Formats: sequence, C-alpha cells, structure tokens
Amino acid sequence: MKKGKTVKLTGFRNCKVSYGTVDSKEFKSLYINLQTWVEPKIHQLNWDRVVSNTTRKVKHSIHENLNIEQFNEYFIVDLDLRTSGIQLKKKSFMNLEINLFIKEEVDFKSPKLKRIIKKLIKDLHSDILVKNKYFKFYLTKNGNNRVEKIKTQTI
Repeated sequence: MKKGKTVKLTGFRNCKVSYGTVDSKEFKSLYINLQTWVEPKIHQLNWDRVVSNTTRKVKHSIHENLNIEQFNEYFIVDLDLRTSGIQLKKKSFMNLEINLFIKEEVDFKSPKLKRIIKKLIKDLHSDILVKNKYFKFYLTKNGNNRVEKIKTQTI
C-alpha cells in the first residue's frame, strides 16, 4: 500500500520545489526538495569551499526561519552539486533536500503546514538563491528561455 505523498509548490521562477513524506499515515517527518540549474558568475579555484559555504548558509537560514512550534530544532540538509564539473558558461544541476521532523501532530494536507513550508522556502530562496554572489540559478538547463511562436501567413 502506498503511504508516501508529495506536493509541488509554485511561485518560484528559477527552481522546482516540492515537499512530501514517505509515510503519511504515521506522519513524523517531511522532506523539502529544491531542484535548479546553476551557472557560475565568476571563476573560483576552490568550488568545494563555495558549495560547503552554501550548505552552511542554507543551514543557518533554516535555523533562523524554522517554526519551532511545528518542527524539532534538528534537521538534515543535503546539498548535491558536483564541484568537479563547475565551469564558467556551463550549467550544473543542483538538488537540495531538507528533512524536517514534526513536533506536534498535524495533517499532511493541512493549509497551515503548506503555509509554514512555503514561508520557509521563500526565506531560503531569498537568502540563498537571490543573494548568491557565485551562481545564477535557472529553472531549466537551457536557461528559462521560452520560445515565442512565430505567426506565419499562408499565401
């Protein structure tokens, strides 16, 4: 029997965001998944350091903005960005997964939970993605470009 559930969040131009749980019957934890494509703005010699500092900034942002009435203070952050392939004018895929642990009982589909998570993601988005001096973020690998349909006339 399938117990896991996922909800997609909209309203973010340069990343795909969803949250879910692996067990909605005994709802004790949830994950938030943020996926985006990154392109370096500047050249760096040590991308490992930049990515680890970004992970640290994500943890600080979550710690500052986490609703401690709803969630425990401990959480898990997994930022997956391969540093070996980062080059100027080349996009790399980034996956950020955050695991939060529920403190008080709440329904997975409740609007209150969705509001709390959306606020946490908006704060994280503005702290990490918008203010990042090392990377530009894109929704797709080809750079969020929408192809305009050209009107043709039959003669």
